[in-house]
Amino acid sequence: MEHDVAAAPRLTESAGAVFAVLAQAGSATRPQLASLAGLSKPTVSAAVAELQGARLAALSGTASSGTGRTAAVYRLGPAAGAVLAVDLGPALTRVRGCALDGTLLAEATGSRAGAADAVREALGALPAGAPLRGVVVAVGDVAERQGAGMRPATAKAGPVFDAMAVALPPGVPVHLENNVNCAALAELHEGAARGRRTFGYLRIGVGVGLGIVIGGRVVRGANGAAGELARLPYPWDEGREPRLEALEDYMGARSLLRRAAGAWRDGDGPCPRTTERLFALAAQGLEPARAVVARHAADVGRLAAAVVAVLDPGLIVLGGGTGADPQLLPGVRAELARLSWPTEVVSSTLGELGTVVGAARLAVARGVQNVTEASRP
Repeated sequence: MEHDVAAAPRLTESAGAVFAVLAQAGSATRPQLASLAGLSKPTVSAAVAELQGARLAALSGTASSGTGRTAAVYRLGPAAGAVLAVDLGPALTRVRGCALDGTLLAEATGSRAGAADAVREALGALPAGAPLRGVVVAVGDVAERQGAGMRPATAKAGPVFDAMAVALPPGVPVHLENNVNCAALAELHEGAARGRRTFGYLRIGVGVGLGIVIGGRVVRGANGAAGELARLPYPWDEGREPRLEALEDYMGARSLLRRAAGAWRDGDGPCPRTTERLFALAAQGLEPARAVVARHAADVGRLAAAVVAVLDPGLIVLGGGTGADPQLLPGVRAELARLSWPTEVVSSTLGELGTVVGAARLAVARGVQNVTEASRP
């Protein structure tokens, strides 16, 4: 299905402000829009009429007040359009399509190699004719500008991104964001860090990464690489030179399974081939699995102590394929308490969906901006 990616109509400044407020509210009356936008009622009436004329707002019904009077209720119109969020995960690609008020319109999941097919499936499920206002792609990498666009800065995600990009309509604005930053954004608004304005989201899985939130904003750094824990020098010991991304190699899922294989004994049954199976055996009480998981928890606790020493975030949210497992919590908390000052540690409540949830939230914000920026002088 084809989707228009034409630029939004040029709006007056007041219409742009009312559109942004309406997108955030989902639906509202004109008095509510006036209060939220800080504009006079006549100005809001003119702005709503302008948005209706551009099909960016539409009447959705009426609401009764306590005095028995009714007021018209408005929502976003069909020309407001939609956005797409793509999580290029290490194993799976998750895609979400959303309206600019955040309403979920489409979902698709595919293999990492099948990213383009998942994108096409989600695009096909969007409302016919809905303008596509933007795409946010979450990648396990930092991004760099290339010509007028952006792409992953290293070979980690580059080939997969290029294969996925062919499924996007030509001309659609594409923004790349680090996947851990997306997950941190989701935890801030919808997950374990809701109500907290400063925290660290520590992801442990195939790789490692840190999402840093300070004052309610994700910190990206001068190169967009803040929180790239894989680049911490490791090992840091006499007689051993640190290697590039050696810490990620040690903490990642592959090394965890290698340690499990080394600890397995005859009579313990089949050695686990996945981290999910390893943690399941630990939960069942199998001693080699419990020992490997306990050691992993201590390692994560030491990494958390390094994060706390630099940021003092007050809260660490553990996420990722292995990090979010609640079996790690006691060991992480104990090791962090041994090495650092008191810091709350909790497990992610969003799990593997956190990245695409955060990417969708970011895509909605950028989609609204793509509509309203035309109103700026």
